[in-house]
Amino acid sequence: MPAQKPRLVNLDLDLLRAFVAVAESQSFTRAGARLGRTQSTISLQIKRLEESVNAELFSRDPRNVTLTGHGEALLVQARRLLRLNDEIIGEMFEHSLEGEVRFGAPEDFATTHLPGILGDYARAYPHVSLQVTCDLTLRLMDKLSQGELDLALIKREPMGADGGVPVWREELVWVGAGEDVLPAAAPAPLIVAPAPCVYRKRATSALDKANRPWRIAYTSPSLAGQQAALRAGLGVTALPTEMVPADLVKFGPEQGFPALADVEIALMRAGKSLPVAAERLANFILASLNASRLQS
Repeated sequence: MPAQKPRLVNLDLDLLRAFVAVAESQSFTRAGARLGRTQSTISLQIKRLEESVNAELFSRDPRNVTLTGHGEALLVQARRLLRLNDEIIGEMFEHSLEGEVRFGAPEDFATTHLPGILGDYARAYPHVSLQVTCDLTLRLMDKLSQGELDLALIKREPMGADGGVPVWREELVWVGAGEDVLPAAAPAPLIVAPAPCVYRKRATSALDKANRPWRIAYTSPSLAGQQAALRAGLGVTALPTEMVPADLVKFGPEQGFPALADVEIALMRAGKSLPVAAERLANFILASLNASRLQS
């Protein structure tokens, strides 16, 4: 008998949008609040999607909703499809979408990963005003809680989807101008951002565990200020490996510096429901950063 042709399935983008909302919020109720639908409607949409792809997408119990292996695989592609849909709609029909989106991000992450994403968004929605704030995570969280931001990317301890959507893992390394900045017997001089800062915590905790003494040699909230201090030979710091400038040197165990744990970047929302323009930006960010992570 000839082999049967695979069943052709046209994915319903409305079902995919419900699926992404449940995956990000880990709750059918919260997903419904975000999309303006009832919990029962969201449940029905997920059931229809699972029937379409012939796979269980979520594991459910009375307290938790978690992605299955099939769900995790679909999530990345679903975000890509939704972003492509939003770009097409933006270019063809929604150039008239107006308003302001207030977005915050750490300075280093914003300058490295976000310019292309924000540029794509601005071209898709030219009548939306983007207000971008670069600041420390603690201040960004304060602005979110006070209603001064719609969305923010923050650095935090890896914690899954408990509050915000995890979108990136940063591998940290030790960086300095050269080995001559490392005193043989004196405490390691650290260049850091003001506390609380997750990079600062990573650096001091790792040195404490390794029983290597340290001191704060230079403090600056600005990435540019920290890099200037590094180039001046004032000390060492912890940076994401892909953000290390070419003229600086990475240090490791051979220089007495222990491995550093990863840092998580998560996307936070000001509330359960956002204006359409802000939801569009959230999807642009999530789709793009997840695609970049797969390609790296």
